[in-house]
Amino acid sequence: MSDSDDTKSVTFGRRRLLQGLGAGTAALAFPHLWLPGEARAQTPGRGSVRHLIYIRLSGGFRFTTAFNSDVADEFNPFGASDKRAAGTEWGAGKLLERATWLDGETNKPRRDLGMKPVTDFTNEMCVLPCVDHEPFSARADGGHGTGLERFLTGYVGGATGFLTLVNYGVRERVKEAASRGITLLPAFSMGEAGMATGAGDYATYRPPVLEGSGFERFSVDPDSTLPAWAKALPGKMDARFHARLHTALRGGVETYQQTRKATSDYGKIFRDPLLRVSGEGQASQEQVDGISNAELRTLLGTDGTGQRAALALRLFHFGCPAVFLNQGGYDYHSREDMELPNEMDAANRLVSGLRTALQKMQHPEGGTYWDKTLVVLGSEFGRTTGGSRYNSANGSDHGSDLATRWMSMPFMGGVITAAGKGGKSLGSVNRSNLKATGQVYSYRSVLKTMLDMLGADHQGIFPADAPIQDFFA
Repeated sequence: MSDSDDTKSVTFGRRRLLQGLGAGTAALAFPHLWLPGEARAQTPGRGSVRHLIYIRLSGGFRFTTAFNSDVADEFNPFGASDKRAAGTEWGAGKLLERATWLDGETNKPRRDLGMKPVTDFTNEMCVLPCVDHEPFSARADGGHGTGLERFLTGYVGGATGFLTLVNYGVRERVKEAASRGITLLPAFSMGEAGMATGAGDYATYRPPVLEGSGFERFSVDPDSTLPAWAKALPGKMDARFHARLHTALRGGVETYQQTRKATSDYGKIFRDPLLRVSGEGQASQEQVDGISNAELRTLLGTDGTGQRAALALRLFHFGCPAVFLNQGGYDYHSREDMELPNEMDAANRLVSGLRTALQKMQHPEGGTYWDKTLVVLGSEFGRTTGGSRYNSANGSDHGSDLATRWMSMPFMGGVITAAGKGGKSLGSVNRSNLKATGQVYSYRSVLKTMLDMLGADHQGIFPADAPIQDFFA
Protein backbone atom coordinates (compact mmCIF):
# COMPACT_ATOMS: atom_id res chain seq x y z
CA MET A 1 0.00 0.00 0.00
CA SER A 2 1.49 3.28 -1.09
CA ASP A 3 1.10 6.33 1.08
CA SER A 4 1.03 8.53 -2.00
CA ASP A 5 -2.28 6.98 -2.92
CA ASP A 6 -4.24 7.62 0.24
CA THR A 7 -2.48 10.33 2.22
CA LYS A 8 -4.56 13.40 2.97
CA SER A 9 -2.43 16.30 4.14
CA VAL A 10 -3.54 17.85 7.43
CA THR A 11 -1.37 20.78 8.41
CA PHE A 12 -2.65 23.27 9.15
CA GLY A 13 4.89 36.20 35.24
CA ARG A 14 5.40 33.20 36.71
CA ARG A 15 3.55 31.71 39.70
CA ARG A 16 0.81 34.29 39.99
CA LEU A 17 -0.36 33.38 36.52
CA LEU A 18 -1.47 29.98 37.78
CA GLN A 19 -2.87 30.91 41.17
CA GLY A 20 -5.75 32.38 40.29
CA LEU A 21 -21.98 9.00 32.76
CA GLY A 22 -22.62 6.67 32.55
CA ALA A 23 -19.54 4.61 31.75
CA GLY A 24 -17.89 4.54 28.35
CA THR A 25 -19.24 1.05 27.96
CA ALA A 26 -17.89 -2.28 26.97
CA ALA A 27 -18.59 -5.20 24.70
CA LEU A 28 -17.25 -8.68 24.33
CA ALA A 29 -15.91 -10.33 21.19
CA PHE A 30 -16.61 -8.33 18.03
CA PRO A 31 -16.59 -4.54 18.08
CA HIS A 32 -20.00 -4.30 16.42
CA LEU A 33 -21.51 -5.54 19.72
CA TRP A 34 -20.39 -2.35 21.46
CA LEU A 35 -23.32 -0.33 22.84
CA PRO A 36 -22.91 3.28 23.97
CA GLY A 37 -24.28 4.36 27.33
CA GLU A 38 -26.20 7.56 27.81
CA ALA A 39 -23.75 10.47 27.88
CA ARG A 40 -23.99 11.81 31.41
CA ALA A 41 -22.21 14.72 32.93
CA GLN A 42 -18.88 13.58 34.29
CA THR A 43 -16.61 11.03 35.92
CA PRO A 44 -15.44 10.99 39.55
CA GLY A 45 -12.13 12.29 38.21
CA ARG A 46 -13.55 15.46 36.71
CA GLY A 47 -11.12 18.36 37.05
CA SER A 48 -8.44 16.09 38.53
CA VAL A 49 -5.71 17.46 36.23
CA ARG A 50 -4.72 20.94 35.08
CA HIS A 51 -2.67 19.96 32.05
CA LEU A 52 -2.70 17.43 29.20
CA ILE A 53 0.12 16.26 26.93
CA TYR A 54 -1.38 14.45 23.95
CA ILE A 55 1.18 12.71 21.73
CA ARG A 56 0.48 11.27 18.31
CA LEU A 57 2.72 8.43 17.16
CA SER A 58 2.61 9.64 13.58
CA GLY A 59 1.59 7.64 10.55
CA GLY A 60 -0.33 4.80 12.16
CA PHE A 61 1.36 2.81 14.93
CA ARG A 62 1.64 -0.95 15.37
CA PHE A 63 0.30 -0.86 18.92
CA THR A 64 0.70 -4.61 19.41
CA THR A 65 4.48 -4.18 19.40
CA ALA A 66 4.41 -1.92 22.46
CA PHE A 67 1.17 -1.54 24.42
CA ASN A 68 -0.77 -4.75 23.66
CA SER A 69 2.07 -7.20 23.18
CA ASP A 70 0.84 -10.43 24.80
CA VAL A 71 -0.40 -11.60 21.41
CA ALA A 72 0.63 -13.97 18.64
CA ASP A 73 3.86 -13.39 16.70
CA GLU A 74 1.97 -12.27 13.61
CA PHE A 75 0.80 -9.23 15.57
CA ASN A 76 4.01 -8.65 17.52
CA PRO A 77 7.15 -10.09 15.94
CA PHE A 78 9.37 -8.37 18.52
CA GLY A 79 8.00 -10.25 21.52
CA ALA A 80 6.75 -9.24 24.96
CA SER A 81 8.97 -7.91 27.72
CA ASP A 82 9.89 -10.05 30.72
CA LYS A 83 11.21 -6.92 32.47
CA ARG A 84 7.91 -5.13 32.98
CA ALA A 85 7.49 -3.59 36.40
CA ALA A 86 5.77 -5.64 39.10
CA GLY A 87 2.01 -5.21 39.02
CA THR A 88 1.81 -4.59 35.26
CA GLU A 89 -1.20 -6.35 33.75
CA TRP A 90 -1.09 -4.97 30.21
CA GLY A 91 1.07 -6.43 27.48
CA ALA A 92 4.28 -4.40 27.59
CA GLY A 93 6.36 -5.05 24.49
CA LYS A 94 10.05 -5.89 24.40
CA LEU A 95 10.62 -2.71 22.38
CA LEU A 96 9.77 -0.72 25.51
CA GLU A 97 13.01 -2.01 27.04
CA ARG A 98 15.10 0.01 24.60
CA ALA A 99 16.99 2.84 26.32
CA THR A 100 20.25 3.62 24.50
CA TRP A 101 19.97 7.13 25.94
CA LEU A 102 20.90 5.71 29.34
CA ASP A 103 23.97 3.76 28.21
CA GLY A 104 27.54 4.72 28.95
CA GLU A 105 29.27 7.47 30.86
CA THR A 106 28.05 10.25 28.57
CA ASN A 107 24.47 9.50 29.60
CA LYS A 108 25.19 9.50 33.33
CA PRO A 109 23.51 12.95 33.77
CA ARG A 110 20.22 11.41 32.65
CA ARG A 111 20.58 8.53 35.08
CA ASP A 112 21.46 11.00 37.82
CA LEU A 113 18.25 12.95 37.10
CA GLY A 114 16.24 9.75 37.52
CA MET A 115 15.48 8.62 33.97
CA LYS A 116 14.63 4.92 33.64
CA PRO A 117 13.65 2.51 30.86
CA VAL A 118 9.91 2.50 30.26
CA THR A 119 9.68 -1.11 31.42
CA ASP A 120 10.76 0.05 34.89
CA PHE A 121 7.54 2.05 35.32
CA THR A 122 4.93 0.23 33.25
CA ASN A 123 3.07 -0.18 36.55
CA GLU A 124 2.42 3.58 36.47
CA MET A 125 0.69 3.41 33.08
CA CYS A 126 -2.86 2.32 32.33
CA VAL A 127 -3.63 0.94 28.85
CA LEU A 128 -6.89 0.69 26.92
CA PRO A 129 -6.16 -2.16 24.46
CA CYS A 130 -9.33 -1.70 22.41
CA VAL A 131 -10.03 1.87 21.37
CA ASP A 132 -11.89 2.09 18.07
CA HIS A 133 -12.96 5.08 15.99
CA GLU A 134 -16.42 3.65 15.34
CA PRO A 135 -17.35 0.58 17.44
CA PHE A 136 -20.61 0.27 15.48
CA SER A 137 -18.93 0.07 12.09
CA ALA A 138 -18.41 -3.14 10.17
CA ARG A 139 -14.73 -2.48 9.51
CA ALA A 140 -11.78 -0.44 10.70
CA ASP A 141 -10.88 2.90 9.15
CA GLY A 142 -7.34 2.38 7.86
CA GLY A 143 -7.18 5.46 5.63
CA HIS A 144 -4.50 8.05 6.32
CA GLY A 145 -6.82 10.93 5.55
CA THR A 146 -10.03 9.76 7.21
CA GLY A 147 -8.28 8.06 10.12
CA LEU A 148 -6.37 11.23 10.92
CA GLU A 149 -9.52 13.35 10.63
CA ARG A 150 -11.19 11.11 13.19
CA PHE A 151 -8.11 11.36 15.41
CA LEU A 152 -8.01 15.15 15.24
CA THR A 153 -11.73 15.95 15.44
CA GLY A 154 -13.63 12.76 16.31
CA TYR A 155 -15.28 12.47 12.90
CA VAL A 156 -14.51 12.20 9.22
CA GLY A 157 -14.82 15.76 7.99
CA GLY A 158 -15.07 17.02 11.56
CA ALA A 159 -15.13 20.81 11.73
CA THR A 160 -13.72 21.28 15.24
CA GLY A 161 -10.31 20.13 16.41
CA PHE A 162 -9.86 18.59 19.82
CA LEU A 163 -7.70 21.42 21.18
CA THR A 164 -10.37 23.91 20.11
CA LEU A 165 -12.78 21.93 22.27
CA VAL A 166 -10.28 22.16 25.14
CA ASN A 167 -10.05 25.95 24.87
CA TYR A 168 -13.83 26.21 24.59
CA GLY A 169 -14.27 23.95 27.57
CA VAL A 170 -12.04 26.00 29.91
CA ARG A 171 -13.34 29.39 28.76
CA GLU A 172 -14.94 30.24 32.12
CA ARG A 173 -11.69 29.48 33.92
CA VAL A 174 -9.83 31.82 31.60
CA LYS A 175 -12.49 34.51 31.97
CA GLU A 176 -12.39 34.31 35.77
CA ALA A 177 -8.59 34.60 35.79
CA ALA A 178 -8.77 37.60 33.45
CA SER A 179 -11.16 39.33 35.84
CA ARG A 180 -8.33 39.18 38.37
CA GLY A 181 -5.79 40.54 35.90
CA ILE A 182 -4.22 37.12 35.20
CA THR A 183 -3.59 35.91 31.65
CA LEU A 184 -3.79 32.15 31.12
CA LEU A 185 -2.34 30.79 27.90
CA PRO A 186 -4.60 28.66 25.68
CA ALA A 187 -3.90 25.12 24.48
CA PHE A 188 -1.19 24.86 21.83
CA SER A 189 -0.83 22.55 18.84
CA MET A 190 2.80 21.90 18.00
CA GLY A 191 2.67 21.84 14.22
CA GLU A 192 -0.67 20.10 13.55
CA ALA A 193 -3.24 22.52 12.18
CA GLY A 194 -5.99 19.90 12.18
CA MET A 195 -6.08 20.15 15.97
CA ALA A 196 -6.90 23.84 15.63
CA THR A 197 -9.99 23.91 13.43
CA GLY A 198 -13.29 25.42 14.48
CA ALA A 199 -16.07 27.68 13.22
CA GLY A 200 -19.18 29.34 14.58
CA ASP A 201 -19.27 29.29 18.38
CA TYR A 202 -15.85 27.62 18.41
CA ALA A 203 -14.08 30.03 16.06
CA THR A 204 -12.58 32.27 18.75
CA TYR A 205 -11.30 29.27 20.71
CA ARG A 206 -9.00 27.85 18.05
CA PRO A 207 -5.55 27.22 19.55
CA PRO A 208 -2.29 28.65 18.22
CA VAL A 209 -0.35 26.32 15.92
CA LEU A 210 3.35 26.59 16.65
CA GLU A 211 5.79 25.74 13.89
CA GLY A 212 9.21 25.17 15.36
CA SER A 213 9.98 24.97 19.04
CA GLY A 214 10.25 28.48 20.39
CA PHE A 215 9.13 32.09 20.49
CA GLU A 216 12.31 33.80 19.38
CA ARG A 217 10.36 36.03 17.01
CA PHE A 218 8.75 37.63 20.06
CA SER A 219 12.09 38.73 21.48
CA VAL A 220 11.30 42.39 20.82
CA ASP A 221 8.28 44.29 22.16
CA PRO A 222 7.11 46.54 19.29
CA ASP A 223 5.00 48.67 21.64
CA SER A 224 8.02 49.61 23.71
CA THR A 225 9.21 52.02 21.00
CA LEU A 226 5.88 53.86 20.71
CA PRO A 227 5.09 57.10 22.57
CA ALA A 228 2.28 56.96 25.13
CA TRP A 229 -0.23 58.75 22.87
CA ALA A 230 0.35 56.23 20.07
CA LYS A 231 -0.19 53.30 22.41
CA ALA A 232 -3.50 54.77 23.61
CA LEU A 233 -4.80 55.80 20.17
CA PRO A 234 -6.12 52.42 18.91
CA GLY A 235 -8.05 51.81 22.13
CA LYS A 236 -9.68 55.24 22.01
CA MET A 237 -10.68 54.75 18.37
CA ASP A 238 -12.20 51.34 19.15
CA ALA A 239 -14.10 52.79 22.11
CA ARG A 240 -15.62 55.58 20.00
CA PHE A 241 -16.57 53.14 17.24
CA HIS A 242 -18.09 50.77 19.83
CA ALA A 243 -20.16 53.57 21.40
CA ARG A 244 -21.71 54.53 18.05
CA LEU A 245 -22.97 51.02 17.33
CA HIS A 246 -26.36 49.60 18.27
CA THR A 247 -26.00 47.29 21.27
CA ALA A 248 -26.92 44.28 19.12
CA LEU A 249 -23.94 44.97 16.84
CA ARG A 250 -21.25 45.52 19.44
CA GLY A 251 -20.27 41.85 19.88
CA GLY A 252 -17.85 41.83 16.95
CA VAL A 253 -15.99 44.90 18.16
CA GLU A 254 -15.82 43.54 21.70
CA THR A 255 -14.40 40.25 20.41
CA TYR A 256 -11.81 42.15 18.39
CA GLN A 257 -10.83 44.26 21.40
CA GLN A 258 -10.52 41.19 23.59
CA THR A 259 -8.47 39.39 20.96
CA ARG A 260 -6.09 42.30 20.53
CA LYS A 261 -5.62 42.63 24.29
CA ALA A 262 -5.03 38.89 24.61
CA THR A 263 -2.46 39.04 21.80
CA SER A 264 -0.64 41.81 23.62
CA ASP A 265 -0.76 39.92 26.91
CA TYR A 266 0.41 36.71 25.22
CA GLY A 267 3.31 38.60 23.66
CA LYS A 268 4.55 39.60 27.09
CA ILE A 269 4.58 35.94 28.12
CA PHE A 270 6.20 34.80 24.88
CA ARG A 271 9.10 37.14 25.57
CA ASP A 272 9.72 35.57 28.97
CA PRO A 273 13.20 33.93 29.11
CA LEU A 274 11.60 30.85 30.64
CA LEU A 275 10.29 29.90 27.18
CA ARG A 276 13.78 29.89 25.65
CA VAL A 277 14.26 26.13 25.69
CA SER A 278 16.20 25.80 22.43
CA GLY A 279 19.67 26.88 21.43
CA GLU A 280 22.80 24.90 22.22
CA GLY A 281 24.63 26.38 25.18
CA GLN A 282 21.90 28.98 25.74
CA ALA A 283 19.50 27.00 27.93
CA SER A 284 19.23 28.56 31.36
CA GLN A 285 20.55 26.85 34.48
CA GLU A 286 18.04 28.78 36.59
CA GLN A 287 15.67 26.55 38.54
CA VAL A 288 12.02 27.40 37.89
CA ASP A 289 9.33 25.10 39.26
CA GLY A 290 12.18 22.90 40.48
CA ILE A 291 13.90 22.32 37.15
CA SER A 292 16.09 24.27 34.73
CA ASN A 293 15.79 24.52 30.97
CA ALA A 294 19.20 22.90 30.71
CA GLU A 295 17.90 19.90 32.67
CA LEU A 296 14.84 19.70 30.42
CA ARG A 297 17.15 19.51 27.39
CA THR A 298 19.12 16.75 29.10
CA LEU A 299 15.97 14.76 29.82
CA LEU A 300 13.99 15.33 26.63
CA GLY A 301 16.70 15.81 24.05
CA THR A 302 17.70 18.55 21.66
CA ASP A 303 15.88 17.33 18.56
CA GLY A 304 12.66 19.03 17.48
CA THR A 305 10.39 16.67 19.43
CA GLY A 306 12.39 17.03 22.63
CA GLN A 307 12.44 20.81 22.40
CA ARG A 308 8.69 20.95 21.76
CA ALA A 309 8.08 18.73 24.78
CA ALA A 310 10.27 20.99 26.93
CA LEU A 311 8.39 24.01 25.65
CA ALA A 312 5.09 22.33 26.51
CA LEU A 313 6.14 21.99 30.14
CA ARG A 314 7.10 25.65 30.27
CA LEU A 315 3.82 26.71 28.65
CA PHE A 316 2.04 24.90 31.46
CA HIS A 317 3.74 27.29 33.89
CA PHE A 318 1.65 30.06 32.30
CA GLY A 319 -1.68 28.26 32.55
CA CYS A 320 -1.73 26.42 29.22
CA PRO A 321 -4.20 23.52 29.68
CA ALA A 322 -3.03 21.21 26.89
CA VAL A 323 -0.37 20.67 24.25
CA PHE A 324 -0.50 18.32 21.28
CA LEU A 325 2.64 17.14 19.48
CA ASN A 326 3.69 14.53 16.96
CA GLN A 327 6.46 12.01 17.57
CA GLY A 328 8.30 9.89 15.05
CA GLY A 329 7.01 8.42 11.83
CA TYR A 330 5.67 4.88 12.00
CA ASP A 331 4.26 4.32 8.52
CA TYR A 332 6.60 1.40 7.90
CA HIS A 333 5.26 -0.38 4.85
CA SER A 334 8.81 -1.67 4.51
CA ARG A 335 11.84 -2.19 6.78
CA GLU A 336 9.78 -2.10 9.94
CA ASP A 337 11.89 -4.97 11.27
CA MET A 338 14.99 -2.75 11.12
CA GLU A 339 13.63 0.74 11.73
CA LEU A 340 10.85 0.41 14.31
CA PRO A 341 13.22 -0.47 17.19
CA ASN A 342 15.19 2.77 16.75
CA GLU A 343 12.03 4.86 16.45
CA MET A 344 10.68 3.26 19.60
CA ASP A 345 13.96 4.08 21.34
CA ALA A 346 13.21 7.77 20.69
CA ALA A 347 9.59 7.41 21.84
CA ASN A 348 10.76 5.69 25.02
CA ARG A 349 13.08 8.57 25.76
CA LEU A 350 10.25 11.07 25.34
CA VAL A 351 7.96 9.13 27.71
CA SER A 352 10.70 8.57 30.29
CA GLY A 353 11.90 12.16 30.07
CA LEU A 354 8.38 13.53 30.56
CA ARG A 355 7.78 11.28 33.55
CA THR A 356 11.07 12.30 35.16
CA ALA A 357 10.53 16.01 34.54
CA LEU A 358 6.90 16.01 35.70
CA GLN A 359 7.78 14.20 38.92
CA LYS A 360 10.65 16.61 39.59
CA MET A 361 8.73 19.82 38.82
CA GLN A 362 6.86 21.63 41.60
CA HIS A 363 3.47 22.98 40.58
CA PRO A 364 2.57 26.57 41.59
CA GLU A 365 -0.74 25.31 42.98
CA GLY A 366 1.00 22.76 45.21
CA GLY A 367 2.30 19.25 44.67
CA THR A 368 4.14 18.26 41.51
CA TYR A 369 3.29 18.63 37.85
CA TRP A 370 3.04 14.84 37.79
CA ASP A 371 0.09 15.14 40.17
CA LYS A 372 -1.67 17.57 37.83
CA THR A 373 -0.74 16.38 34.33
CA LEU A 374 -2.13 13.60 32.13
CA VAL A 375 0.06 12.13 29.35
CA VAL A 376 -1.72 10.18 26.59
CA LEU A 377 -0.34 8.49 23.46
CA GLY A 378 -2.34 7.58 20.38
CA SER A 379 -2.29 7.36 16.59
CA GLU A 380 -4.71 7.47 13.69
CA PHE A 381 -4.99 3.65 13.52
CA GLY A 382 -3.12 0.43 14.23
CA ARG A 383 -1.20 -1.65 11.70
CA THR A 384 -1.63 -5.09 10.17
CA THR A 385 0.27 -7.69 8.14
CA GLY A 386 -2.65 -9.89 7.17
CA GLY A 387 -1.47 -12.98 9.02
CA SER A 388 2.33 -12.83 8.83
CA ARG A 389 5.00 -11.37 11.09
CA TYR A 390 5.70 -8.79 8.36
CA ASN A 391 4.43 -8.05 4.89
CA SER A 392 6.52 -8.96 1.84
CA ALA A 393 8.70 -5.87 2.36
CA ASN A 394 9.34 -6.58 6.05
CA GLY A 395 6.86 -3.89 7.03
CA SER A 396 3.21 -3.56 7.99
CA ASP A 397 0.13 -2.06 6.37
CA HIS A 398 -3.33 -0.80 7.38
CA GLY A 399 -6.69 -2.04 6.25
CA SER A 400 -10.02 -3.07 7.76
CA ASP A 401 -9.12 -5.76 10.30
CA LEU A 402 -8.81 -5.80 14.09
CA ALA A 403 -5.05 -5.13 14.05
CA THR A 404 -5.81 -1.86 12.25
CA ARG A 405 -8.86 -1.21 14.34
CA TRP A 406 -7.40 -1.31 17.85
CA MET A 407 -5.58 1.75 19.08
CA SER A 408 -4.10 0.49 22.36
CA MET A 409 -3.70 3.81 24.14
CA PRO A 410 -1.56 4.30 27.28
CA PHE A 411 -2.41 6.90 29.95
CA MET A 412 0.16 8.15 32.46
CA GLY A 413 0.18 10.66 35.30
CA GLY A 414 -0.48 11.11 38.99
CA VAL A 415 -4.23 10.88 38.47
CA ILE A 416 -3.79 7.35 37.09
CA THR A 417 -1.69 6.09 39.99
CA ALA A 418 -3.90 7.87 42.55
CA ALA A 419 -6.95 6.08 41.10
CA GLY A 420 -5.17 2.73 41.52
CA LYS A 421 -5.07 2.12 37.77
CA GLY A 422 -1.29 2.12 37.31
CA GLY A 423 -0.33 -1.09 35.49
CA LYS A 424 -3.95 -1.95 34.74
CA SER A 425 -5.44 -2.98 31.42
CA LEU A 426 -8.95 -1.69 30.81
CA GLY A 427 -9.90 -4.38 28.34
CA SER A 428 -8.27 -7.42 26.73
CA VAL A 429 -8.03 -9.39 23.50
CA ASN A 430 -7.73 -13.00 22.38
CA ARG A 431 -4.01 -13.33 21.72
CA SER A 432 -4.48 -15.52 18.63
CA ASN A 433 -6.93 -13.36 16.67
CA LEU A 434 -7.22 -10.01 18.53
CA LYS A 435 -10.96 -10.38 19.12
CA ALA A 436 -11.97 -8.24 22.08
CA THR A 437 -12.56 -10.19 25.30
CA GLY A 438 -13.10 -7.09 27.42
CA GLN A 439 -14.09 -3.45 27.15
CA VAL A 440 -14.19 -1.65 23.81
CA TYR A 441 -14.13 2.15 23.91
CA SER A 442 -14.96 4.67 21.26
CA TYR A 443 -12.23 7.16 20.42
CA ARG A 444 -14.67 10.01 21.08
CA SER A 445 -15.19 8.66 24.61
CA VAL A 446 -11.42 8.88 25.09
CA LEU A 447 -11.42 12.51 23.92
CA LYS A 448 -14.36 13.30 26.16
CA THR A 449 -12.63 11.67 29.12
CA MET A 450 -9.59 13.89 28.62
CA LEU A 451 -11.86 16.93 28.54
CA ASP A 452 -13.56 15.73 31.72
CA MET A 453 -10.29 15.17 33.58
CA LEU A 454 -9.27 18.72 32.61
CA GLY A 455 -12.50 20.00 34.10
CA ALA A 456 -13.53 21.33 30.69
CA ASP A 457 -17.16 21.91 29.78
CA HIS A 458 -18.14 19.17 27.32
CA GLN A 459 -21.91 19.58 27.35
CA GLY A 460 -23.25 18.84 23.88
CA ILE A 461 -19.88 17.54 22.65
CA PHE A 462 -19.98 13.96 21.29
CA PRO A 463 -23.44 13.45 22.85
CA ALA A 464 -23.57 9.72 22.07
CA ASP A 465 -20.20 9.02 23.69
CA ALA A 466 -19.80 9.11 27.47
CA PRO A 467 -16.63 9.84 29.45
CA ILE A 468 -14.97 6.62 30.59
CA GLN A 469 -15.83 5.81 34.19
CA ASP A 470 -13.51 2.79 34.39
CA PHE A 471 -10.43 4.84 35.26
CA PHE A 472 -12.07 5.55 38.60
CA ALA A 473 -14.14 2.41 39.18
